[in-house]
Amino acid sequence: MLATAGVIIAGGLFTTKSFAADDSTAATQPIRRQILQRIAQRLNLTDDQKSQIKAILAGEKDTLKNLLGQLHDERKNLRAAIQAGDANETSVRAASAKVAAVEADFAVERMKIYAKISPVLTDQQRQQISDFEQHADDLADDAIAHLGDGLAQ
Repeated sequence: MLATAGVIIAGGLFTTKSFAADDSTAATQPIRRQILQRIAQRLNLTDDQKSQIKAILAGEKDTLKNLLGQLHDERKNLRAAIQAGDANETSVRAASAKVAAVEADFAVERMKIYAKISPVLTDQQRQQISDFEQHADDLADDAIAHLGDGLAQ
């Protein structure tokens, strides 16, 4: 994927905090760059496609950064609610609802970004993304199916 852009292929194309933030450390920058380059290579993106996607993502950087910051904060609040000495179902559900609200906003933003990026891609590239997502779903399904198997032995 591309430069400081915040998008990884998943349910709307490319989105993770490590790619959205422009205040990355020197240690994370090479990893990010390698991941971005690998995805661009796997999709066989042209230089023109890379430039167009980079421009789209640059225009969304502030929104993504804001949403990811909110999501991180609400997840920390949820963790604190779960671990609180006076934790109860009501407080945990309230904190969880806040996480869900930000995740919904984030999903809508991903949809908007995908709508902008999708026309830049070829049919074959969109199919590759779909195949990648199906593979990720299959891995998750397998992990869920085998959850706890090692503990039971």
